[in-house]
Amino acid sequence: MKIYQTEEIRNIALIGAAKSGKTTLAENMLFEGKVINRKGTVDDKNTVSDYRPIETERQISVNLSLMHTLHEGKKINILDAPGFSDYTGDILAAVSVADTAIFTVNGQNGVEATTENAWRQAEKAGTPVVFFINHLDHHNSNFDETVKQLRDYFGEKVTLTQYPVKTGEGFDSIIDLMLMKMLRFKQGGGAPEVLDIPAAEMEKAERLHRSLIENAAEGEESLMEKYFEEDNLDLSEVRRGIQMGMISRGVFPVFCGASKHGIGVHRLMDFIVFTCPAPNCLPGRALTNGKVVKCSVANPASLFIFKLANEQHLGEVSLIKVYGGEITEGQDLINPRSGNKERISQLMIVNGKNREKIEKVVAGDIAVTIKLKDARANDSLMDPKAADAGFEPIAYPDPIFTTAVKAVSSTDDEKLGSILQDMHRVDPTFNAGLSRELRQLIIQCQGEYHLNTVKWYLDHTYKLEAEFFSPKIPYRETITKPAKADYRHKKQSGGSGQFGEVHLMVQPYFEGYKDPTDFPVRGKEEHILSWGGKLIFNNCIVGGSIDARFMPAILKGIMERLEEGPLTGSYARDIVVYVYDGKMHPVDSNEISFKLAGRHAFSAAFKNAGPKIMEPIYDIAVRMPEDMMGAVMTDLQGRRAVIMGMDSDNKYQIIKAKVPLAEMDRYSTSLSAITSGRGTFTMKYAEYAQVPSDVQTKLLKEYEEKLKEEE
Repeated sequence: MKIYQTEEIRNIALIGAAKSGKTTLAENMLFEGKVINRKGTVDDKNTVSDYRPIETERQISVNLSLMHTLHEGKKINILDAPGFSDYTGDILAAVSVADTAIFTVNGQNGVEATTENAWRQAEKAGTPVVFFINHLDHHNSNFDETVKQLRDYFGEKVTLTQYPVKTGEGFDSIIDLMLMKMLRFKQGGGAPEVLDIPAAEMEKAERLHRSLIENAAEGEESLMEKYFEEDNLDLSEVRRGIQMGMISRGVFPVFCGASKHGIGVHRLMDFIVFTCPAPNCLPGRALTNGKVVKCSVANPASLFIFKLANEQHLGEVSLIKVYGGEITEGQDLINPRSGNKERISQLMIVNGKNREKIEKVVAGDIAVTIKLKDARANDSLMDPKAADAGFEPIAYPDPIFTTAVKAVSSTDDEKLGSILQDMHRVDPTFNAGLSRELRQLIIQCQGEYHLNTVKWYLDHTYKLEAEFFSPKIPYRETITKPAKADYRHKKQSGGSGQFGEVHLMVQPYFEGYKDPTDFPVRGKEEHILSWGGKLIFNNCIVGGSIDARFMPAILKGIMERLEEGPLTGSYARDIVVYVYDGKMHPVDSNEISFKLAGRHAFSAAFKNAGPKIMEPIYDIAVRMPEDMMGAVMTDLQGRRAVIMGMDSDNKYQIIKAKVPLAEMDRYSTSLSAITSGRGTFTMKYAEYAQVPSDVQTKLLKEYEEKLKEEE
């Protein structure tokens, strides 16, 4: 394949809600560029991008797909992103390396939740945006209402570059406000017939053309001056003004069409190659040292790995964007994260599952490489002379959906853990790990759709049966008042036996607590617990009733009990212990005896010290449209939430609250249902707080029942 130079490359991401027509649009662009000779369809399961078995089965995009097409001597790299917000990692990856994001909007549905969420991601990345209003051949489509919604949500800089003569059945003609011509398309696509604007449309077209010219002129000062002087701009000036406006995110052009029939696609591709910015036109990508690298073949070689994927017959592949110089096979680069050298073994240009080897990739281009040793998503590979810093990584969102999982067959436990780690490596928005505290394998992801994808791969690819269930809550146990207890451990079974007796007192730990005056403290140890809180262990033995050599054993017994609290088996914390008396035997006393005596004495004292269960409380911020605020508030109050305040963000309201983690199970699913997918939330650990008495009673009962079952 021809090696395209930086200025000959355009990188676009297709972003939009499910069923907005992204995959079909990509298919038509490949057909228009003569990269394929026959258009596939989602229904026929033969499209270039949705080629993976899970995608053909579900008829939705699940993974980011890389393709390319050709138009007017330019190469257009296409990143087709999934349409559900659960796959936000792939959407973020796409907008972070694309030079333009094409938002496909279903003309029947208007602005959908995924469009809003993706818009915020493109905004953070600073990616230029173009809107393509699709499905205008459908009788339920409403172009004007969709444009109104776009402006309501994304501002007045949403700028018409086209509008349909009519929508619904028979839709085939578009008034193009840049060309000031009517374009009539044939069913199936291709270059349109260029006609004069009908007289009936001229007044509307001139008014909208004027608005377009004004927005274009604002993109550059010299254009604004010319517009004031001559009251007009030529086509090349309009293109330059729109491009500058797109780069500064001051103009968001709107196109229209029906990708199913190829209507509007050729003209959109014209706009991509003649107006959308080339990679070297953008400000550049930031490095971790604060510098910014502008995309240029003149710079030292550098690339960014924006996604990993597992491909049949190839194994793990790395999707890369080159930012500096040229990348060739056999080239050695340095990974600044690890300091390790990576050799580029193979370079390929891909169209879905179709791959073509290529000798080199220049700055601005997107390609695939394989067999990297240590590199992962978000890594950079740099020329050894400029490897002091890598590119700023993609800031993936924290997981919002948590579940526990176990293999149906215990013999598969290790295999399951290994598979989930591989999934995490490929998808950074997915986490999995064994919780020592909960004694469960925990999965964290972005929602139900995301989890269902994991389930599908386990079932179909790995043939491993697994069960999914709500995770345990990491409760804590503590005490609220002082209490004493003693315990004698005695065991005789021929020869030397076991004997140890421990008398101790416990009291709550808090800053500024006072030691009792009943007995002197002869030794004090402060232990900061790995799960939070403290244990203060005091040796108050007088007169040698217990040898000092047995004190570590008593402490060990108490620590074991702290790791499995007396109430629910949860970690205990914030306790002061005083060992003040006891007994020992000259022959039968040993460390195990005092460990057990200390453990049981502590447990008895704990239960008499006003024990309380504490639960994790999280700060959450829920963002939703204003008209859905009442329903969200009611739902939160039903989850024992304490509302801390409210804020606003344009058309959205933000509720800030403290909510027990126990009440947040599958909250992402509930919020999506309440808000029709428009609500989002973040959550962050805040503190531990005592559970209400009715909740404690319920938890104690559940624990007792569990112990009975285990017996």
